[in-house]
Amino acid sequence: MPHATLKAAEPTPRATSRCSTCAMRAVCLPQGLSAFELQRLDSIICSSRMVRQGETLYRTSDAFQSIYAVHAGSFKTVVMHRDGREQVTGFQLAGDALGLDGVSTGRHTCNAIALEDSNVCIIPFSLLESLCREVKGVQQHVHRMMSGEIVRESVLMMLRGTMSAEQRVAAFLLNLSARLKARGYSSAEFNLRMTREEIGSYLGMKLETVSRMFSKFQREGLVDARGKQIHIIDPDGLEKI
Repeated sequence: MPHATLKAAEPTPRATSRCSTCAMRAVCLPQGLSAFELQRLDSIICSSRMVRQGETLYRTSDAFQSIYAVHAGSFKTVVMHRDGREQVTGFQLAGDALGLDGVSTGRHTCNAIALEDSNVCIIPFSLLESLCREVKGVQQHVHRMMSGEIVRESVLMMLRGTMSAEQRVAAFLLNLSARLKARGYSSAEFNLRMTREEIGSYLGMKLETVSRMFSKFQREGLVDARGKQIHIIDPDGLEKI
């Protein structure tokens, strides 16, 4: 997607979201919070925002004020090269957090773009920090999220630096399958929200190579890929690649 077409999502007033009744609660909240602690968490969610497909939630160099919990839909995070090319750095699904990239410098370091019509809960970081001092479970959860970002970056470096093209695509599909399963969706059959080109950008591969790997997996009976519709036939076979 050319940089010139990116459009920042305008805040849309919506009813305040409630963590205590959210379907994604088991994915994005720490376990074992008391009713009072859940009420305190509810109190810091200021609003939710709809972000249409192709719009940006935030851009590189925007002031960091909030983190966002993906309530529905999906996003990609990208950094823009000087020549206008974009490098995909991650894909976020419902239950994932967005915006932690801005904690260290006070400004965002990437663009967050909706892959489909999506909804996010807005959590002002200053209020979240205050709550962390009150509720140890929330503090530990925020620490785990930040640690998870470090681990994800390390895994991505390993994917791009040490794995073959075959291994990268297999690992990508297995990771996505596991993440969908954790959210209560089918781990074997799902629709990709990202394009082959975006997958290639994320994995450090050309579009043609990604398409060739999908075709290879199909010939070998590992995956049935029809456009964006994916059916993982032999997960053990993918694991062995």
